[in-house]
Amino acid sequence: MPQLLLELFSEEIPARMQAQAARDLERMAREHLAAAGFLPEALKTFAGPRRLTLVVEGLPIAQADRKEELKGPRVGAPPQALEGFLRKAGLTQDQLVERDGVWMAFLEKTGRPTPAIVAEMVEAIVRGFPWPKSMTWGTSKLRWVRPLKRILCVFDREIVPFAIEGIEAGDVAEGHRFMRVGYGWGGQPFKVRDFDEYQKGLTDHFVVLDVEERKQRILEGCKTLCFARNLELVEDQGLLEEVAGLAEWPTPVLGDMDPAFLDLPGEVIRTSMRTHQKYFAVRDPAREGLAPHFITIANIAAADGGQVIAQGNAKVLSARLSDARFFWDEDNKAGNFEAWLEKLNGVTFHAKLGTMAERVQRVAALAREIAPLVGADPDKAEQAARLAKADLASLMVGEFPELQGLMGGYYARAAGLDAEIADAIRDHYKPQGPADAVPTAPLSVAVALADKLDTLVGFFAIDEKPTGSKDPYALRRAALGVIRTILSNVARIPLRDAAISAALWAHEKVAGSTPWRAVDKLSLIDETLAFFIDRLKVTLKDQGKRHDLVDAVFALGDDDLVRIVARVEALDGFLTTDDGKNLLAGYKRASNILKAEEKKGWKAEGARELLADASAPEVQLHDALRLVEPALAAALAQEDFTAAMRELAGLRGPVDAFLDGVFVNSEVPAERDNRLKTLAAVRDAMGHVADFSLIGG
Repeated sequence: MPQLLLELFSEEIPARMQAQAARDLERMAREHLAAAGFLPEALKTFAGPRRLTLVVEGLPIAQADRKEELKGPRVGAPPQALEGFLRKAGLTQDQLVERDGVWMAFLEKTGRPTPAIVAEMVEAIVRGFPWPKSMTWGTSKLRWVRPLKRILCVFDREIVPFAIEGIEAGDVAEGHRFMRVGYGWGGQPFKVRDFDEYQKGLTDHFVVLDVEERKQRILEGCKTLCFARNLELVEDQGLLEEVAGLAEWPTPVLGDMDPAFLDLPGEVIRTSMRTHQKYFAVRDPAREGLAPHFITIANIAAADGGQVIAQGNAKVLSARLSDARFFWDEDNKAGNFEAWLEKLNGVTFHAKLGTMAERVQRVAALAREIAPLVGADPDKAEQAARLAKADLASLMVGEFPELQGLMGGYYARAAGLDAEIADAIRDHYKPQGPADAVPTAPLSVAVALADKLDTLVGFFAIDEKPTGSKDPYALRRAALGVIRTILSNVARIPLRDAAISAALWAHEKVAGSTPWRAVDKLSLIDETLAFFIDRLKVTLKDQGKRHDLVDAVFALGDDDLVRIVARVEALDGFLTTDDGKNLLAGYKRASNILKAEEKKGWKAEGARELLADASAPEVQLHDALRLVEPALAAALAQEDFTAAMRELAGLRGPVDAFLDGVFVNSEVPAERDNRLKTLAAVRDAMGHVADFSLIGG
């Protein structure tokens, strides 16, 4: 079937926008084609530094003829309603058909040629494209990310005729801006009539269309250069994604840097390379640290192998690293920590939460409270927390904000501070994402938890909570960071009574009469705790656990994350067994019987007994409960939840036999009461493990 090829050629598209632009182009094309009644066999988009490309396979030459049935107003409706319907349908009243008291219109529409539909689609896409930032140019009113130069649009090897703001669609594409076939400068045009010709033409004119191919070309080229010099590439996926959007013909070039700069922290060198110059760092596998080289990604294959490019980039890097050395030397002068802390008095953290200096006081007070719970020294925890934010006022962090915390650790070591304190300063922002490492040293754990808890409680208190997809203060990430840190370190910290309450106490201690003091503290604590539990559900769901199990365990009132997760894991394993599934079903049957009787006023008063004329199933369940209850209590006391589940499994058979063989609502009051008490005992025993009524299935 015919193929559609579309290229929107412009000036350079920012690398950060390209991936989303490709997704938006695919989405919009699918929506428009579907609205026209087309279901293509395949649809793919490409994005690069200067072009967005769409190729659609399997479109028909024209729309099929369509019959539409429109439902109108009821017979006898006001004339205005009927007139509006007739205008919409383009019919007269004598063309309508009455069906079940309602006017119906039956329309037959002749299918339109596909090129006409494509022309309308492309114009709608171009005029409505959701660029994060766009511009106009010249006298045109069209908005695009950068000036739109050319539109290539061919269907079934024929040009689709249309124009947008004076730009006529054609069959001409353009190659590399600088490189060309033969002699002369770049920007060489060539004609194409389908995707195979288009892709080959781009390759022949030094353009790699597919971003994945560009990334592979960069990665393999970098590794080849490193192998030839006995070096190793310091891989950087984020940088790879960016440079793949900067060059149409990416060509790695290895350059040399002044070895004298290697005494700077490796993170400083890498950040300077990455942020300012988009270079990859390399290391020497024979020794620690970076090698005095870099790899830049050129957009041309230079005749000299890139020597001039490497030399020019080396000069620029030396200038950048000279600035970094100046920052390093100035920041390491004696007395800087106290000077930096003083500067934080003039830095506003949030209008309703005070200055950064006040935040430091809160975090220090909170770290001191948390320290004993994680086995850390309270005095050291307070000192580390007090110094953790100092590097925000340093020159290096002012230039490279992404190095905050890390540079504080370096400066603390250079100032002769305790290594534990330096590590806690370095790690207190961790984890900053799902792939980031979690702090493990007790002192680092205390400061990291204090920093995140202060943020969460503070912003919840001033009603700056996440809403929908919006989370401007990264509170979800902070909560997940707390959860990961607690679980990874098996830290026994009651969230409600220790962590959240302590954070609230630190705010009250430091903030004085801030606006949020009027909030209901208990409600604030409960709301923050509920947020943590919601994040815990997300974490466990990613591990394949059911969210209703978290609800069932949390309903017991426990706020110890380690214990909650242990219960959930044991419960999850139990419910995958036949004993677990059948006992859950039995629990629900028993619970429904008890709820019905409790609505009628029945209450479990007094202990259950084994009546003289009790049936065999009653005796069996009575004996099973007598054995299970103490063993279950012992297992729960030892937090051996797997053993607790094994004890519950022992109730499965007796409960099934009781429910199948005993008429609970006996006409004999004593029998009825005792049988209900027996079911209540089953519910209570299981209720020590989790609230099974909240579990689905």
